[in-house]
Amino acid sequence: MKRICLLGATGSIGRSTLDLLARHPQRFCLETVAAGRDDAGLATICREFRPRHAVFADADAASRLRAQLAAEGIPTRVDAGAEALVAAAADPDSDTVVAAIVGAAGLAPTLAAARAGKRILLANKEALVCAGELLMTAVHAGGALLLPIDSEHNAIFQCLPGAPERPPRGVRQLWLTASGGPFRGWTRAQLRGVSVEQACAHPNWSMGPKISVDSATLMNKGLEVIEASYLFGLPRTRIRVVVHPQSTVHSLVEYQDGSFLAQLGSADMRIPIAHALAWPDRIESGAPVLDLCALARLDFSEPDLDAFPCLKLACEALDAGGSAPAILNAANEVAVAAFLNGRLGFLGIAAIVNETLNRVALSSAASLEAVLAADAQTRRVARALVEAGVG
Repeated sequence: MKRICLLGATGSIGRSTLDLLARHPQRFCLETVAAGRDDAGLATICREFRPRHAVFADADAASRLRAQLAAEGIPTRVDAGAEALVAAAADPDSDTVVAAIVGAAGLAPTLAAARAGKRILLANKEALVCAGELLMTAVHAGGALLLPIDSEHNAIFQCLPGAPERPPRGVRQLWLTASGGPFRGWTRAQLRGVSVEQACAHPNWSMGPKISVDSATLMNKGLEVIEASYLFGLPRTRIRVVVHPQSTVHSLVEYQDGSFLAQLGSADMRIPIAHALAWPDRIESGAPVLDLCALARLDFSEPDLDAFPCLKLACEALDAGGSAPAILNAANEVAVAAFLNGRLGFLGIAAIVNETLNRVALSSAASLEAVLAADAQTRRVARALVEAGVG
């Protein structure tokens, strides 16, 4: 039985993971759960799964949960703070860590899990985008197994031969599919006045506001290019992005002999999570089965980098190396937050990211401290740009 540490338990990935654990109680045991500040959500999880340990980033939320569980006689131990989160990720009582904490807060625990030799199901983009070399070095040094649960990277992994290998044998190119988001086919002029509601209305996937906006700007796909480069050990020139509005083909691998292998499935995150949880086995996910006979067509087209420059900015940051991907990520987080709060227009997101990349000097990303320092400096610069009305 696999013993699971679920970091980011109350988010969308966390909820999908919990659904799978509930479906397969004979295979998985939830040992540890972690969340930011949703004590009500974590209390519900503790009632159902009775984990041994719960960790909050927020101390007040931890106090509320501790009191609630004590009143109900639930013996889950509750801790709080960044150090407790790191300790939970490395705790030997768990063998599998689902890394689904959003943002830079997920960096340290993911690195700790890698150094402890865990099986890591990675949903935290920042761990690879901001600290790709650092994380992959920790994975190899610690003997960890890194399995992606982003739908696109998991699809690529499913199309590769055998166990994880960097770079994979016989591969010519990786193809990441993008739905195109809610504004597929729009011109730059049409994008000028779009609303938050429009940007968050993803046509195929149910996601949180930040990742929905990233999908609308194609920044999400740019971040995935960076992730794929580190995950699979291939340069940016061998990673392509193609717009595929049906979101049925989740990604493809092109081999040197001319073969293409693609992974298809319904738009349900339980499929990649189930694959990584059980790998190399397969288990029932509960996702709707794809009806091949009902597929009217599968369309593919090149992304429009003029209307959606964030994809180009991400590729340039990968090429620049060092702290550039961390700068890109932090600037984007600040810009998206400003857009969601009504302080920045949609096109201003790319403008803020571009100007921040121009203003923040590149540095090494060889340590967690260096990555976090670049992240903090970038956020200060990006916030100042938003306040100054850039974009």
